[in-house]
Amino acid sequence: MTAGIDIRALARQIREARGVGHKRDIDAVVRRLGLGSRHAAVPVGDDCAAIPDGDGHLLLAIEGFLDSFVADDPYFAGYCGIMVNLSDVAAMGGRPLAVVDALWAREAGAADPILAGLSDAAALYGVPVVGGHTNTRAAAGNLAVAVLGRAGPRLLTSFDAAPGDDLVAAIDLRGRFRDPHPYWDASSGAPGARLRGDLALLPGLAEDGLAGAAKDISMAGIVGTALMLLECSAVGGVIDLDAIPRPDHVPLARWLTAFPSFGYLVSVRPDRTAAVTARFAERGIAAARIGGLDAGRAVRVRDASGAEAVVWDFAAGPLIGCGRDSQGATP
Repeated sequence: MTAGIDIRALARQIREARGVGHKRDIDAVVRRLGLGSRHAAVPVGDDCAAIPDGDGHLLLAIEGFLDSFVADDPYFAGYCGIMVNLSDVAAMGGRPLAVVDALWAREAGAADPILAGLSDAAALYGVPVVGGHTNTRAAAGNLAVAVLGRAGPRLLTSFDAAPGDDLVAAIDLRGRFRDPHPYWDASSGAPGARLRGDLALLPGLAEDGLAGAAKDISMAGIVGTALMLLECSAVGGVIDLDAIPRPDHVPLARWLTAFPSFGYLVSVRPDRTAAVTARFAERGIAAARIGGLDAGRAVRVRDASGAEAVVWDFAAGPLIGCGRDSQGATP
């Protein structure tokens, strides 16, 4: 429960978190490349680039990994190269087709656990690694992985959340932290059939018209990911902290900065919320309405007493600089 917490201090902690800080780097790149308009051929701000293709879309995403993470946990870094990219594809209502990787290592022995993680995740999730780039004579170790997917005509986007929508969080709580990192791992060790079926929930929501906007929970955490979704859709809203699905033993402050292996925010019309949460619940995934969206430009958090604090006001300035509001000063 959030009773007794300093809600303003918590909002500031979320705003100043490392994961949110990394997302702020996006704004400068978006402006430098001139990518800030939703009216571009391929809008930027989604989890994948959605490229129109026939009666559907090709989805293209890429993830790069911090060299410290690759050095500290090389097997899981390789595993995440598959896992997080597939999460991006699912977040847009798609299914994966193939993966490529770019790997640098000092020698072949250092590359082996990374390659083992890639191979194991590819087998579990049923997606092939079809090529890439490898250098085992590099000065330092680095990893980037890209995925190609396909979606139908209905996408789950970052641009289509609307005032009046419910904000639903769906998170697989059947996991553990990979200490000391903020990664909540509910994937490694799980049956492949379950993992594949869980990911298929998101394209199912898109294809059945139950939702139009979604985003996977990233290193920015639950509230930080909501900031990016709401910025792209040019809406505001309030998040009820006590409604967020959370393991019993994990403190709220840590959970708000966690990066779950299966975690999504979905913007849903209120008359469809029960159907959406039921689909996740049927597969043992915790899902709940955690707030509502409005026509304002501020994103707020609320505690058990009803007290609120602003985390970000997009009328004052952008976070990632994507969507319809991309100008202004930093709040």
